[in-house]
Amino acid sequence: MRLGSPGLLFLLFSSLRADTQEKEVRAMVGSDVELSCSCPEGSRFDLNDVYVYWQTSESKTVVTYHIPQNSSLENVDSRYRNRALMSPAGMQRGDFSLRLFNVTPQDEQKFHCLVLSQSLGFQEVLSVVVTLHVAANFSVPVVSAPHSPSQDELTFTCTSINGYPRPNVYWINKTDNSLLDQALQNDTVFLNTRGLYDVVSVLRIARTPSVNIGCCIENVLLQQNLTVGSQTGNDIGERDKITENPISTGEKNVATWSILAVLCLLVVVAVAIGWVCRGRWLQHSYAGAWAVRPEPELTESWNLLLLLS
Repeated sequence: MRLGSPGLLFLLFSSLRADTQEKEVRAMVGSDVELSCSCPEGSRFDLNDVYVYWQTSESKTVVTYHIPQNSSLENVDSRYRNRALMSPAGMQRGDFSLRLFNVTPQDEQKFHCLVLSQSLGFQEVLSVVVTLHVAANFSVPVVSAPHSPSQDELTFTCTSINGYPRPNVYWINKTDNSLLDQALQNDTVFLNTRGLYDVVSVLRIARTPSVNIGCCIENVLLQQNLTVGSQTGNDIGERDKITENPISTGEKNVATWSILAVLCLLVVVAVAIGWVCRGRWLQHSYAGAWAVRPEPELTESWNLLLLLS
């Protein structure tokens, strides 16, 4: 008997009750991953004898398959078409692993691999269930500057986007690294258009002279904690002091520029005086016609030489 379509494989699936191997694998969103389904090393298979079938365990979605004498993959679900492949050369060696490209959050589920042998009366050769866990890094949290809706309260907002799976959000008292009461925070977590999670957490605490807190976004699957701090207290006072007397600050700037202008003027005057003095010195040091007049001693020696001759 030849199974010419995946429909008969569905019937076989429902009747098989053999032991199934369980495996787990993790992949990042956008990456490629291999779902392992292989026989012991040294195995050899004839592609005209084996039937290989991959589907999701819960929804029974067809991921890909191999049927002898049938190269059509028209029954593959559109979400996996051109994204899920098996290697013919690998299958001949007993490696029926699935290569899944461009992993998405929707791929987080269980995948069932089933291998049947026609020569053995369609006996099950291999059955493996692979659980795929999908993860994506959250962005570094951004904590907004605190504002005071009332004189007795401070409000902080923490935002992080494009992560997976759903995160845990904590606010931390960084003075002693203790967790703040979660009743003080209001978290909004939702899926964006990419199927990833965005989170906005609003913390409301009583106003105190100095507060040093941090927002922590935890990705349990990646065992990752992203923490960003926000501090109030003296920094708020300093901002008040900076904007308290802007006129005096402007006057200081004017005075500074005035001093620099005076110094530049003094340098220019000094240079000008230097050039004038140099010109006068050159005029006094120039010998002019005196340079060609004979020296007195040389003239007298010449006359004496003439008399002796």
